[in-house]
Amino acid sequence: MESASPQTLKKTAGWVHLWALGVGGVISGNYFGWQTGLLTGGFGGLLIATVLIAAMYVCLVFSIAELSAALPDAGGFYNFTRAAFGKDRAFLNGLTDAIEYVTTPAVIVAGIAGYMKALVPGSPDWVWWVVFYLIFVGINISGAAISFGVSMGITVLAALVLLLFYGGAVATGAFSWANALNIPPEPGNNAFLPHGWYGIFAALPYAVWFYLAIEQLPLSAEESYDAARDMPRALKWGIGTLLLLSVGTLVLNSGVGPGANGVGASAAPLEAGFRAVFSRNVTSTLLSAISLTGLIASFHSIIYAYGRLLFALSRAGYLPSLMSKLGGRRTPWVALLLGGVLGLVLCFLAQQYAGSVGAALLNMAVFGALMSYILVLVSYLRLKSDQPHLKRPYLSPLGRAGAATGIALGLICLAATFAVPSFRPGVAGTAVFVLVMLAYYWLYRRHHVEDL
Repeated sequence: MESASPQTLKKTAGWVHLWALGVGGVISGNYFGWQTGLLTGGFGGLLIATVLIAAMYVCLVFSIAELSAALPDAGGFYNFTRAAFGKDRAFLNGLTDAIEYVTTPAVIVAGIAGYMKALVPGSPDWVWWVVFYLIFVGINISGAAISFGVSMGITVLAALVLLLFYGGAVATGAFSWANALNIPPEPGNNAFLPHGWYGIFAALPYAVWFYLAIEQLPLSAEESYDAARDMPRALKWGIGTLLLLSVGTLVLNSGVGPGANGVGASAAPLEAGFRAVFSRNVTSTLLSAISLTGLIASFHSIIYAYGRLLFALSRAGYLPSLMSKLGGRRTPWVALLLGGVLGLVLCFLAQQYAGSVGAALLNMAVFGALMSYILVLVSYLRLKSDQPHLKRPYLSPLGRAGAATGIALGLICLAATFAVPSFRPGVAGTAVFVLVMLAYYWLYRRHHVEDL
């Protein structure tokens, strides 16, 4: 029996594990992040934005399901772009992916701190940032089997908590449309679109939060028992689950308690919802604590994702070789630790210069994600044209039209990341970082990457 390469990840995941990893990576978007879109677009603006973003993600998911079955590799998106365009543009895709996956846990841990402060009033944010990074980076270093097991358990629990909230909001009569439409409209607008048509545009980046990170699944291809069969299945079931949850959260959480106006300003929107439904009793406090599982599920899953991405980029020569070092349990411990340190630094910088840590980082994460989506969908079209005979065990039912639609919606949403003036410096800083890293690559690193 041939022994595994010292830089090969161990196969440990079936399609249900992949589904849990994908949904777990996203489910925190139902607990934190989306609510700011209520303030920028109102309920109607965020609702329409969510429909548009859902369409973009459906196009993306079907396209990457086809690519991941044809090109299973731990590198995910950058691997697809490399097959289509070569090593140079692959670096840009890998870089924008890395921005998304390193920044997203920082957004989520800001949300975790918001919930913890609701449970432990007066506690400083930074304590929760450090504690949760230490715990979940440690779990990911402990082994892939442990990571997948933890992901499965907390993802299922997080989904059950959401279903319990939905049922309670309807059964107790706490939900009302008047609450969902209680944001005062600007002159000339109405309660459904209080900020007019521009509000839909401004709400787009927040709608992304309902689905962002489902695309991480191809990073698990090397650890999947049968990527060609299981990856498309997990992606399709994953996006289906997320579509249903996004509708439930947007409608029901907006229409309880303080309504859209209060929920939009809350650092813990689901906690506010639970208190409205369960009337500030012990059960509500307990459910608020349990509701942390949604944030923890995504935090854990995306730490897994950035570890695999940085590992794959390092193994291919795009990043220093130290980051592809595996520990005794065949996990990329250096990449996991480095990503955690960078995430903490981002939290402190956003607190110092942006005020709203979560919202500022969210726009940075969305900016990086959208750039990578556009690149991978362009790569899909290129591979369809240039490599028609590539073995494709799964074919997207939307084909080229789906990919083209996803690109158009992605470009519109990318422009929308600049819609909120206070968040423009963070997004602009991310763009500058991309340019600096591209210069580093062209002047030095590209000579260390072998051509395919």
